[in-house]
Amino acid sequence: MSYRPIAIVLLVVSACGPAARDRGDDDSCTPGSVGDCYDGVGGTEGVGPCHGGQHMCGPDGTWGPCIDEVVPQPENCTDGIDNNCNGMVDEDIDQDGDGFTTCTGHDCCDSTECTDPALVNPGAFDAPGNGVDDDCDGIIDNPPQLCDSGLPSNSPTPMDYAKGIDLCQTTTTTDVRWGVIDAKLTLADGSSVPATQSHSIRPRFGTNVVPKLGASFIELSTGYAAGEGDTNPAYHDFESGDATGNGTNSGFPADFVAANSGKLPNAPNCPAPDMSTGANDPVMLTLTVRVPTNAKSFTLSTNFFSSEFPEYTCSEFNDFFVVLLDSKYAGMNPNPTDKNLAFYSPPNSTDKYPVGVNLASGNTGLFTQCVNGKIGCAENPFTTKSIATCTSQNDLAGTGFDTPDSGSCDATSVEGGGTGWLVTAGNVVGGEIITLRIAIWDTSDHRLDSMAIIDGFTWSVDEASPGTVIF
Repeated sequence: MSYRPIAIVLLVVSACGPAARDRGDDDSCTPGSVGDCYDGVGGTEGVGPCHGGQHMCGPDGTWGPCIDEVVPQPENCTDGIDNNCNGMVDEDIDQDGDGFTTCTGHDCCDSTECTDPALVNPGAFDAPGNGVDDDCDGIIDNPPQLCDSGLPSNSPTPMDYAKGIDLCQTTTTTDVRWGVIDAKLTLADGSSVPATQSHSIRPRFGTNVVPKLGASFIELSTGYAAGEGDTNPAYHDFESGDATGNGTNSGFPADFVAANSGKLPNAPNCPAPDMSTGANDPVMLTLTVRVPTNAKSFTLSTNFFSSEFPEYTCSEFNDFFVVLLDSKYAGMNPNPTDKNLAFYSPPNSTDKYPVGVNLASGNTGLFTQCVNGKIGCAENPFTTKSIATCTSQNDLAGTGFDTPDSGSCDATSVEGGGTGWLVTAGNVVGGEIITLRIAIWDTSDHRLDSMAIIDGFTWSVDEASPGTVIF
């Protein structure tokens, strides 16, 4: 019986990620010595074409590569050979129970070909740096797929906004591959269409805020999704005094409010928002996504700016930013019961701060792009509340939020402030279909606009701690 050249065998082994095994007692050896070796999964040596080889000990006292071995590889299905050395020939089965069979399902690792068969199949994503062809496309550790170049800033196509946050792959409800099934742009309650100026896709915001991944990110705003000099939509001052914001209104996300006992959650010791006017100037991106079979969590990069800072910090005038996740996940580190991942909890505390301008209260450390000083002065001119966690104004440069504005708090104040880049994480179940709603709206009035930037959607094979932290 003839075997394939060893170079090809080693390539397939690397792609499938076998558990390396050596017949020596340990990894050290006597330079120049030769030993038997086998890198295939245990129990496969001597089965089908699989057999061991030999390796030589190098000058550094460690073993070199195993030469002339044959280890399990994906089943060929038409050659009459037990390629994966599991005792069966040309089998078309789903031995690892991941929903993909060896032959018609194109599962490159169903039993003996790698160490974690259930995590390797055409429905997986290629986890970076693990030396495994997780998605069975024949390529090990695919570079990140990028799809956000050349997108029009004022695109009316919701799927472009999925691309703008680096969710590139699409799929259908019947396709086994992971990807975006559907995308929608609506108001906060899922109804109607948002104002055209409330959303955009940009290569930068102002001078210094650039994408975390790829060429673009998306902007969602209670006013105009633009910085100084931007067009389509054009820049509109965030503190223009325009009482109509972007001119839209809707209900709140009903399940989010219901999970908070009919209220909008707020930062500790801050007054509740006025809900009587509904969600003012809202915009929401809703994504329906099939999760990769090997994914356990995801992260998003977010950056929030508001012209409500500093005068209306910790007041009933609060622009809300939410990332609502519908998932079946029920393991350790559960997702929030109200589904909102855009929150921060200080270490060793039960307090929760929704992402927004009120992160500037309580010195959370998550509101850093600003001018230190008094906050909340418009509500109480005699307030003693202040912020001391501002580290720079780099992210404000050229955005319009950096315009000098003495306001009622401090003569050195500028028009607004921001969080800087944050990371938002949530847990998922591999292979499930999730719904992700990313929204921003104003409460209590239409004045003083805010902006949320979203980018860098990334899957992970590890569980996460749901919530939002500093990038």
